[in-house]
Amino acid sequence: MLLSKEYVGYLAREVSKKLISGEFIETKNPAAVTERVHAAMLEEFALEDRINDEVRVILEAYSEEMRKTGANYQEMFKKVKNELVRKYKAVL
Repeated sequence: MLLSKEYVGYLAREVSKKLISGEFIETKNPAAVTERVHAAMLEEFALEDRINDEVRVILEAYSEEMRKTGANYQEMFKKVKNELVRKYKAVL
């Protein structure tokens, strides 16, 4: 993940405060809202890590073929990652 978990926690607290103070949401339990926002943000920010892991698995399966053809690992990583991003309709 590009951001530390502590910073994501800070962002979740600030987003929750703004949503509540701006009357975008109404709650009797601000701590629960913050916790749910935090969990959602962690999940979303971890998406890129999961995609990168999947790319590594795919490229591992084709490593012998890539070695024979002289394919550049970084270029193939970018191409496969872009395909997975499109497949999952992710925004990175």
